[in-house]
Amino acid sequence: MGMRQQQQRILRLAVAVVVVGAALFLTASAKKSADVTELQIGVKYKPDSCTLQAHKGDKIKVHYRGTLTDGSVFDSSYDRGDPFEFTLGNGQVIKGWDQGLLGMCVGEKRKLKIPAKMGYGERGSPPKIPGGATLIFDTELIAVNGKTSSGASNSEL
Repeated sequence: MGMRQQQQRILRLAVAVVVVGAALFLTASAKKSADVTELQIGVKYKPDSCTLQAHKGDKIKVHYRGTLTDGSVFDSSYDRGDPFEFTLGNGQVIKGWDQGLLGMCVGEKRKLKIPAKMGYGERGSPPKIPGGATLIFDTELIAVNGKTSSGASNSEL
């Protein structure tokens, strides 16, 4: 085999290695493409009148459904028929909730996409939440300091 043929063979092999490496990288990236690095807040429904809003220090009642990026549900207050109550902004819940629910109106529905650093971090919350997981919460604010508004809906998201 001549020198030129050897060079062409090495070049083809190098190109093949690069293509396979790129394919593996893209496959790994595709699996994580639903992950987020910053908190994302999507308003899904906002009542016409917003007479009660959630502020730091308020005791709020929230219905929620928590899922992973693959769609699997890890927790749901809807399934229990019992909204979750806590004081907003006091660190009683994950940071993504303390920040993502601020300013929410009673009756409003939001979708929160929470990066691992504002959720359960690299450790996760076994067995249902793996380390490094992005969390997705469909939320509905039911009450602020025990008060509901006349337009609040208790329906599922």
